[in-house]
Amino acid sequence: MSDLLTTPFPGEKRRGSWRGIVKAQDNNEMTGEAGSGLTYPALLGVLGGGQLARMTGEAASRLGVELAVMEKEPGSPAARIAAREVVGGWLDFDQLAALAEGTLAVTLENEFVDVATLEWLEAHGFVVYPTARTLALVQDKYEQKRFMREAGAPVVDCAPVASVEDVERAGAAWGWPLALKGRHGSYDGYGNATLRGPSDIAPAFARLGFPARALYVERWAPFTRELAVMVARGRDGAIAVYPVVETVQRDHICHIVRAPAPGNAAVIERAASIAQRAVEAIGGVGVFGIELFESPDGEVLYNEIAPRPHNSGHYTIEGCVTSQFENHVRAVLGLPLGATTMTAPAVVMVNTLGVRNGPAEARGMARALAVPGAHVHVYGKLASRLGRKMGHVTALGATIEEAEATARAAADALDL
Repeated sequence: MSDLLTTPFPGEKRRGSWRGIVKAQDNNEMTGEAGSGLTYPALLGVLGGGQLARMTGEAASRLGVELAVMEKEPGSPAARIAAREVVGGWLDFDQLAALAEGTLAVTLENEFVDVATLEWLEAHGFVVYPTARTLALVQDKYEQKRFMREAGAPVVDCAPVASVEDVERAGAAWGWPLALKGRHGSYDGYGNATLRGPSDIAPAFARLGFPARALYVERWAPFTRELAVMVARGRDGAIAVYPVVETVQRDHICHIVRAPAPGNAAVIERAASIAQRAVEAIGGVGVFGIELFESPDGEVLYNEIAPRPHNSGHYTIEGCVTSQFENHVRAVLGLPLGATTMTAPAVVMVNTLGVRNGPAEARGMARALAVPGAHVHVYGKLASRLGRKMGHVTALGATIEEAEATARAAADALDL
């Protein structure tokens, strides 16, 4: 396979070549074809123990694969269903060795793991997907967008920030408002600020932790809605693209996912193409979540990529032939990817967020489970916080409206 992927985004003027990282580390060579089977006991290592790792473990168990989970604190949601729990920091190499020993592969459930962690694992002969190189390309969100823009993706103008003057210059060039964002560790709106004018810069710097925390500034991009696409890519380069979905945010947190996204077929096709090319560009192996904006004039803009299963793909557990979690397991283990076809004409997922601070308690569970057609998921977190993702509800239907009514009814009954 060539070290260069040179196919541009369809419809985009070329602003650079696709520089996909497809030459893997020596211990991570891409196979010519998907693996044919597993030998048991089969163990998959996961860096991170939250709900994404837990749902990955649930999918893995159906293939007879068990999890080894490493998290900084004991008793994480995934660790409580895992065959092996390891507690330690990402740069605790003795604990990393304890995690990875005997695994078929090591993967991650969030992008906040140190790149050096994956580099150490690769250097010591462990199979790691996504690779350290892939993670390095996407972890710094400014560098991620710079890379994607050079590769030809439709990315909003952005620039690194070293001073107040940098932001003021951006305002003079692009106009106000602007988005000020953290380059590392930002998620669900945490680490971002809206700047209405120059007087907002200093307070935003203080709130976001500048200069200790690196920031970048982004031109304001009006949009009519947010779209997302899950893409699975195998070790052999095989691709499985899930339906494009529409996401609805509440307080910068994903609240509702509607699948498939309604709207213009050309827009949907464009979104799927951008997502696939983004994963190919970084040489990704596993499942990736790509977030996009649809502009008022019908253009699709790239926002960001998550190198892991994603909240916008939870609907696939019941809503697709193969869930995002099962395809992530298949991909990183070198197994053939499964079909991404939907199992119903319409699927809607509604997140359930914490409504109090304190010990977790699923009040209203009986009422939620009594809603016909509702699939209730509670993540097993031991503590609730206001706005924390505690679970989700998925419903299938003949129409988006039908599915959403069912999912909302069950989600509204839950008090987490």
